[in-house]
Amino acid sequence: MEQILNPDSGDAAPAGDLIKDVTIDTFQQDVLEESMTTPVVVDFWASWCGPCKQLTPVLEKVVLAAKGAVKLVKIDIDQNQVLAQQMRVQSVPTVYAFSGGRPVDAFQGVQPESQVKAFVDKLAESVGTAQSDPVAEAIEQARESLAAEDFERAAAIFKQVVSHAPDNSDAMGGLARALVGMDHLEEAAEILSQVQEDQSDSADVAAAQAALDLANQSAAVGDLSGLEAAITANPSDHQARFDLAVGLFGAGRREDSIDHLVEIMKMDRAWNEEAARKQLIKFFDAMSPTDDATIAGRRKMSAVLFS
Repeated sequence: MEQILNPDSGDAAPAGDLIKDVTIDTFQQDVLEESMTTPVVVDFWASWCGPCKQLTPVLEKVVLAAKGAVKLVKIDIDQNQVLAQQMRVQSVPTVYAFSGGRPVDAFQGVQPESQVKAFVDKLAESVGTAQSDPVAEAIEQARESLAAEDFERAAAIFKQVVSHAPDNSDAMGGLARALVGMDHLEEAAEILSQVQEDQSDSADVAAAQAALDLANQSAAVGDLSGLEAAITANPSDHQARFDLAVGLFGAGRREDSIDHLVEIMKMDRAWNEEAARKQLIKFFDAMSPTDDATIAGRRKMSAVLFS
């Protein structure tokens, strides 16, 4: 298995290289000249400014998370009044973005972290210094392997991600889903048991849990030939058809399993408190939303529901 993640790829540059206190004497070097190669965010602040104390930590956090895509300098306006006047700073906090030796963007006042991040991302992207996210890229590769039902490759990639980001619920859910596909149900259950409760509603975790539940449910059905014979003898035997659908799903015959549940809905939509419809939803939760079988199955179910 090729190495998807570089062990050091998630390391940020040292904070001292990215965040500096700057004066009028060092402004030329640390802002104007530095911004010729790396964008610089300039934070004009004051010790007496309450909003500054809220904004500056957010700026520092976002800049550090950008991992060298931009730099941050902080300028105390009380100690650098001439510079503040030259930059027409009328209130604090005032934040400028410098690129190519000149200001290209700005905002005033406290902003939520999401807006600060958007400001920094826009600055980095405008000059091509935005950093890729190797974890996100690896997860996307693994999801593509899951969609192609290459469960071994998906599991290998997800394992790498989890080793670097053990709290990443998307990776945990994806790994569990891949293990279910490999029929390693106990391992999948163990992975899901490690997911934090506040992350259990992650789409990947929910899909993995649905897949695990269905795999256990399918395994309990047992031999399918008796169920097929029962349906042949009595097409209205909904329970036998329902059990057969569950078993077929576990055997990988998803289209057939969906068709059997749709058939129950056609004959008696309300049977067993709409068990067929509810089971179809479980199937779709466990399948890829872009899977042809999922799309076709949802269309069939909708045709019955709205007929």
